[in-house]
Amino acid sequence: MRDGSVLILSGKEVGEICAGRELEILEAVRAAYRAHGRGESALPHSTFLRFPDDESNRIIALPAYLGDAFAVAGVKWIASFPGNVDRGMARASALLVLNSTSNGRPEVVLEGSLVSALRTAASAAAAAHALLGGGSPQVAGLVGAGVIQRQTAHFLALALPGLRRFLVHDLDAARARRLADALEQRGARAEVAPALGEVLARCSLVSFATTALRPHVHDLSRCPAGAVILHVSLRDLAPQLLLHADNVVDDPDHVCRAETSVHLAERLAGNRDFIRCTLADILDGRAPARRDATSLAVFSPFGLGVLDLAVGQLVARHAQAAGRGVVLPDFIPEPED
Repeated sequence: MRDGSVLILSGKEVGEICAGRELEILEAVRAAYRAHGRGESALPHSTFLRFPDDESNRIIALPAYLGDAFAVAGVKWIASFPGNVDRGMARASALLVLNSTSNGRPEVVLEGSLVSALRTAASAAAAAHALLGGGSPQVAGLVGAGVIQRQTAHFLALALPGLRRFLVHDLDAARARRLADALEQRGARAEVAPALGEVLARCSLVSFATTALRPHVHDLSRCPAGAVILHVSLRDLAPQLLLHADNVVDDPDHVCRAETSVHLAERLAGNRDFIRCTLADILDGRAPARRDATSLAVFSPFGLGVLDLAVGQLVARHAQAAGRGVVLPDFIPEPED
């Protein structure tokens, strides 16, 4: 927006623009990972705003620059208030601001929680496809039944054409049932598992997307040989488990922070040697997909701001081409004569 105007996109518009473009989003996320892996980005650590005597609620700022063909900068400002679910509200709310890399001006402001969910789900699907070597299990386990998991299931089904069934587990059985019903309405087969152990035993691909604050899973012995765990929520697995797994992350410097399971494992080990590689290393052929055929593979993505930029830019481009959104003219004041 060279005239100082800013394009505003609502959550409804973001959702409508993204509908049917999931494969395009998946490719944008893969390209963002590759660019970041080649050093064509700037990614400061996320900043966590927490509140006194409040362990669960937080607001996070994720600034980033993504180069290569993207050439975009910006920041995501995302709030996570798990108690909102009991109030009939979404857990997460966010703004994503995209800035010009030539003059620094903000050009697009869009609702960011859907972008965040989409890039998280696409990230998980990209990792599953890579770690499975393009193969596809017939059934996948879903631990946690919120918005992120719903999107993850959708992207997994697209990335893994052989995937036919989902096994859903949540501490809230009614919530698990709602997700299973939603998946069946999309044409997948889904059932609810009353216990986590059943999911681990029956599924060679398991996605964790919960609101857990600290590790609660201390035994993965029931997992099939060579199983893949998408540790999206980052704090479910006991750190001891990671020390014996084939660990792939999005960025070691970012994921070894904020009391994640990977961070706790680093403290326990005194090093990061248990992390084999990044997803970008696999995507660009610098590392093999798996350490071996029988090890348990765990993908732990901290969630990189460059992914939000990639998806947000995609949304903005399609919105501008279709004349969507509201343009606020003269948002940036010009110098006085």
